[in-house]
Amino acid sequence: MTQRLDLALLVPDFYRAMAGLERSARDSGIDHHLYELIKIRASQLNGCAYCLDMHLSDARTQGESQRRLDVLSAWREAPGQFTDGERSALALAERVTLVSEEGVPQPVWDEAVAALGEEGVAQVITATVAINCWNRLAIAIHQDLPPEH
Repeated sequence: MTQRLDLALLVPDFYRAMAGLERSARDSGIDHHLYELIKIRASQLNGCAYCLDMHLSDARTQGESQRRLDVLSAWREAPGQFTDGERSALALAERVTLVSEEGVPQPVWDEAVAALGEEGVAQVITATVAINCWNRLAIAIHQDLPPEH
């Protein structure tokens, strides 16, 4: 597929606002390894090749283990690979990503608040919302993958 259009060129104010949203979510105080896990998991659920390529590379560069990245899509089946806080964050990120299916069930919410606190939950939600926005944009325009490095 060929990229359909260049958002940064055609709607620069919107694109700058999206970049600001990303910065705000990233700089919220959220752990950067968790931030990448959330971005990867949401991108897996949404099927966004561009974001998967970017965030898997970013996670490896930041020292994330390849084994954890390999099993992230099945994190429930690999309890020893993820902390309780990460598991709560991933469960919440999945429900926010798939919000149209059943919303965010109360048990998922309660577990996330217990593990992460309200500030941590807010960080996970904003990180999830930001990557979901990027996923939808990249998928809609058939964002080209960058050249391999």
